[in-house]
Amino acid sequence: MRKTPIIPMADKVKFDAIILQHQDMNAAYVEFPFSTEELFGKKGQVKIKAIFDDAVEYRGSLAKMKSPCHILGLTQEVRKSLNKTFGDRVSVILWEDKEERIVEIPEDIAELFNKHPRVKELYDAMSYTHRKEYMRWITDAKKPETRENRKSKLIDMIISGKKGI
Repeated sequence: MRKTPIIPMADKVKFDAIILQHQDMNAAYVEFPFSTEELFGKKGQVKIKAIFDDAVEYRGSLAKMKSPCHILGLTQEVRKSLNKTFGDRVSVILWEDKEERIVEIPEDIAELFNKHPRVKELYDAMSYTHRKEYMRWITDAKKPETRENRKSKLIDMIISGKKGI
């Protein structure tokens, strides 16, 4: 753990980090240089909100992934918004996210879930991230027929136990 002083900002933590690449994948993360146990009273996953480079907001988790410290993933979307990639330095302000994580369900999907209550039950049991991915996958469809196609695939994917897109 780096012994950089924590800058108190009403329970916010600020640090700079290098964007690291996970193995040879197009997956990025930064190392959290402090003890989550000391700061948040938690050893495992910590749900957080973050702001990168005072510009890009993100909602995610600090996780211990067979690594010496907790890490925070940076999605491709975040990196694109920052115009940054592996090896670049990023400033991070983060704080614990104690708000309930709610995914808005469009009306047509809610109707679909009403017709398939078991699918809705399985969907509700998924993590926030997986629920969000499913809804984004459907709502990002550019053509109505693509959206309808994805809605019918949604049922099969959830029934088969597929957690996310």
